[in-house]
Amino acid sequence: MKQASTHVFSWRRAARLGGTALLAVTALAFTPRAHAKGNSPAAPVRLEVNDSPVARDGKFTTSFAPVVKKVSPSVVKVFVTAKAKSTTLSGADIPDRHRFFGEEENPQDLPRQFRAPKQHGVGSGVIVTKDGYILTNNHVVESATDVKVALDDGREFSAKVIGRDPQTDIAVLKIDAHGLPFLTLADSDKIEVGDVVLAIGNPFGIGQTVTTGIVSAKGRATLGLDYEDFIQTDAAINPGNSGGALVDTDGRLIGINTAILSESGGNQGIGFAVPTNLARWVMDGLMQNGRVERGFLGVNIQDLTPDLAKEFKLDHATGALVSEVTPQSPADKAGLKGGDVIVQFNGKPVTDSRHLKLQVGATKAGSSVPLKILRDGASKTLQVTVKELPGDKLAKASSSTDQTEDALHGVGVVDLDRTSRAELDVPERVTGALVSQVEPGSAAYEAGLRTGDVITEINRKPLKNAEQAVAACAKPADKQTLVKVWSHGGSRYVVVDETKAS
Repeated sequence: MKQASTHVFSWRRAARLGGTALLAVTALAFTPRAHAKGNSPAAPVRLEVNDSPVARDGKFTTSFAPVVKKVSPSVVKVFVTAKAKSTTLSGADIPDRHRFFGEEENPQDLPRQFRAPKQHGVGSGVIVTKDGYILTNNHVVESATDVKVALDDGREFSAKVIGRDPQTDIAVLKIDAHGLPFLTLADSDKIEVGDVVLAIGNPFGIGQTVTTGIVSAKGRATLGLDYEDFIQTDAAINPGNSGGALVDTDGRLIGINTAILSESGGNQGIGFAVPTNLARWVMDGLMQNGRVERGFLGVNIQDLTPDLAKEFKLDHATGALVSEVTPQSPADKAGLKGGDVIVQFNGKPVTDSRHLKLQVGATKAGSSVPLKILRDGASKTLQVTVKELPGDKLAKASSSTDQTEDALHGVGVVDLDRTSRAELDVPERVTGALVSQVEPGSAAYEAGLRTGDVITEINRKPLKNAEQAVAACAKPADKQTLVKVWSHGGSRYVVVDETKAS
């Protein structure tokens, strides 16, 4: 079982924008890969960071070969095996179908289950510590049963998925090796549009490839993730580059290549990379806490338009407009009201609602920070104590890529909140974990668990939230789990037998 958000961006589907697709850049391959063992959350990792700005003296070099030689040993290939999926075909869908003894006279109307072969993917990764910690994209490894990493020198290692954060599309891997070449991280906030950058990865699985371009834009939010602050570049990025390195001319890591905007599926000069400051924050959370803890204010916010700015007596359309304040939330207790415009958070300017979301999310729960607002055109400063985002259970450290030491495989759960109770008409007396995802073909799916069910007991132990549900599934005594479920028809018991998974 895993804790998850009900709004997970699927990298298997392209988001269409007027005929142009946003595509994750992970290529397909068909090479069997070795099995990766499980792993528990590791101790904090010390990354090497150089936050000095890159030289901008106007001079241009005739070769980037020294940078490539410095960086390329730290960029790896990531080979992933995902488990097979079954599909149902009717007899009419099966070409040249032969009859067998014992079949009915007209078998074409009978559906049949067919098991697709295992899927193999190829992506990239970046070594960021000498003892084998690797940054890559979540969408590269999210469905993996086996992960293997190949170094530039030809060595191969089984990799453990330490943690994943779908909300930023970052994942952390670990290989059992020492003395590895690793990249120093730059302060990605200090890059500027026009800076020369190099993209290094494994496009189409053909081998390590280097391309060059410039930073085309900063702060892009176009892929539909919960937390976005992408670097846009025209350096050529193609399928297989996902998780690879975007570096500056000093050879420092400034981003993890993630996606492209394309009409053809190939590079068209618009690529996106997760900036290292965001990736570093996610990695720190996964390593230190086993998950990413995000701050919470308790407000609904929106961007300002010129018309809204005029109505709220503002000279400019920057900041985040508060449309609603959640009762008893940190914002409510600090005195924030609907119609307020947040222009500074913790001493840093707020340009729009996305900016504020990133700043609040990166704030540690319990921190007391100043909040500068404009109310009826007048400036006012409030003090707010940030709490942890309720139900933010998506970014959990993976205990194993194999998941054999866990019950209820393929089930995602979140906490029940007031919104979900209202939408699903769940009575107040019902407590437990709301099922946000059930993987088709899993033992839980076969037992009858569905999205929207509420798990109230596991092995006769009552549950109050998603975290208790996950804990109850850890290291089960056997392959059968007794689950009590509430749905609109009332409560019922089901037995989830992992030996019967498709």
